[in-house]
Amino acid sequence: MIRKIMHCPQAVLGLAMMLLVFLVMLLAPVFAPNDPMQLNVAHSFAPPDAQYPLGTDELGRCVLSRLIYGARASLSIALPTLLLLAVISTVVATLCAYIGGALDRIFEVVSNIFMAFPPFLVAITLVGLFESKAVSIVLSIVIAMWVWNARVVRTHVLRERNQSYVITCRMSGCSELRIVFRHIIPNILPHLLVLYSTGLSSIIIMISSYAFLGLGLETGTAEWGAMFINANKLMFRFLKEAVRHPQFLVYPGLCILFAAAGFNLFGEALRDICAPREG
Repeated sequence: MIRKIMHCPQAVLGLAMMLLVFLVMLLAPVFAPNDPMQLNVAHSFAPPDAQYPLGTDELGRCVLSRLIYGARASLSIALPTLLLLAVISTVVATLCAYIGGALDRIFEVVSNIFMAFPPFLVAITLVGLFESKAVSIVLSIVIAMWVWNARVVRTHVLRERNQSYVITCRMSGCSELRIVFRHIIPNILPHLLVLYSTGLSSIIIMISSYAFLGLGLETGTAEWGAMFINANKLMFRFLKEAVRHPQFLVYPGLCILFAAAGFNLFGEALRDICAPREG
C-alpha cells in the first residue's frame, strides 16, 4: 500500500498538502510572527510589512498569525470529530452487518430515519444544545453524519462476512468478536481510510459553515470560517476599507480550500489504489 501511494503523484501531492496543514497546526506558535489575539487598533488595516507580513485586520490583529492559528482551531475540532465518527460508524455498522437478523433490520430502520434529514440541517438543530461551542459542534456533526458513513461500512462488511477466510476462522473456533475486530475490520481498512480521509474535508467545510449562521466558535476566535464571515461583514461595516482589502475574504477561503483539497486528493487517490481489490 505504501509503495503504491509513493508511486501515485496524486496521492503524494495530497499527502504533502495534508502534512503541511498538520505541521502548521502543531507548530503554530513557531510559525506565527505575532499573537493572533493581540489588538492594536492604531494599526488597523495596516499594509503588509516586516512585522505584519499579510497586514492587519480592522482591529489591528496580525492576519498571518490568525490564519496560522486558524489551522489549529479548525483541525482541533475536525480531528476529534472524525475519530469519534469513525469509531461509532465502524463499530455499529460492522456488528449489525455481521450479526444480521433483527439487529441489522433495526439498523436499517434507524439509518433510513436519519437519512431522511440533510446532515447539515440536523447539525444546525443540535449545535445549540450544549454549553460548550466546541463540544456542541463535534457532537452535532457526529450525530448528523454517522449513519452516512455507517451505511458504506455495512456494505463492505456484508461483502466480507461470507468470504472463505471468515468461514475458516469460524470453523477453527474463533469467537465472533475476534473475527470482527481481528479479521474483518483489518481487511476493509483500506476502504475505511478512503471513506474517512475524504470525510475530513467535509467536516472542515461544515465547521467553517457554522460561522455563517452564528453557530461557530466564540467571537474573535482565530478560525478560518469565523475569519471568512468576519471579512464578509466588513463589506457592510467598513465598505470603503474592505473594498480596498479584498484579501480578508481571499486568505481564509484559500486556507479552507487548500486543506479540503489535500484530504480529497489523498482520499481519491486511495480509492483508485484500492479499486482493483473490488473487482
